[in-house]
Amino acid sequence: MKDLFLNLFNEEAATLSVGKFLLCMLVGFAVGAMYFFTYSYKNKGSKSFRAALLLLPAIVAVVIMMVNGSIGVGVAIAGAFSLVRFRSAQGSAKEIAVIFMAMCSGLIVGVGYLAYAILFTLVMCLVLAILHFVSEKSEANDASRLLKISIPENLDYEGVFSDLFDTYTASHKPIQVRTANMGSIFKLTYEVTLKKGTNEKEFLDALRVRNGNLEISLGKPIDNAGEL
Repeated sequence: MKDLFLNLFNEEAATLSVGKFLLCMLVGFAVGAMYFFTYSYKNKGSKSFRAALLLLPAIVAVVIMMVNGSIGVGVAIAGAFSLVRFRSAQGSAKEIAVIFMAMCSGLIVGVGYLAYAILFTLVMCLVLAILHFVSEKSEANDASRLLKISIPENLDYEGVFSDLFDTYTASHKPIQVRTANMGSIFKLTYEVTLKKGTNEKEFLDALRVRNGNLEISLGKPIDNAGEL
């Protein structure tokens, strides 16, 4: 039975024991769980992405252990980093960074430095938590908004809201103008920064009077950059 765990391609028995193999896999799952719980805290990643974070360190560790000490270790490292393929939409910068962190932890486990793998993972998880806290606090203090206003075609949109912007906003910047309903309506998009203490309802009511009570929306800008 013991011979089943020997290397079939070498005359000498493989140096990797079953106990060491299972220990490395266990540590791989442990560091994966650290990334899983750290990333799951107030992040919008999919269930499949979080499952990948849990499994990836152990998988990479096994790949490295199977070729450890041989000439193919360089090829194995390159192959390990090509295991992840984004088959649909490209991941955000934060997701890609976390994926590489998990793979690096798996590499460290695979070469046998279990304590260093745990230490590296703890440091990376702490950095992720700090970045999330700083980003969340920055977003809470951000007064910028994306303003979308519909106006009738007979209303000149250039400068029509200038006095309202001067009253309620610290800065404003036109982003886009497009037509709708066969050209009978103009849809204007602005990026505005509200003055401190501005009443949003009062601002919207003033805009509604000016645009004939057509559609208006005011919300946080959508971040498509995938920034960390």
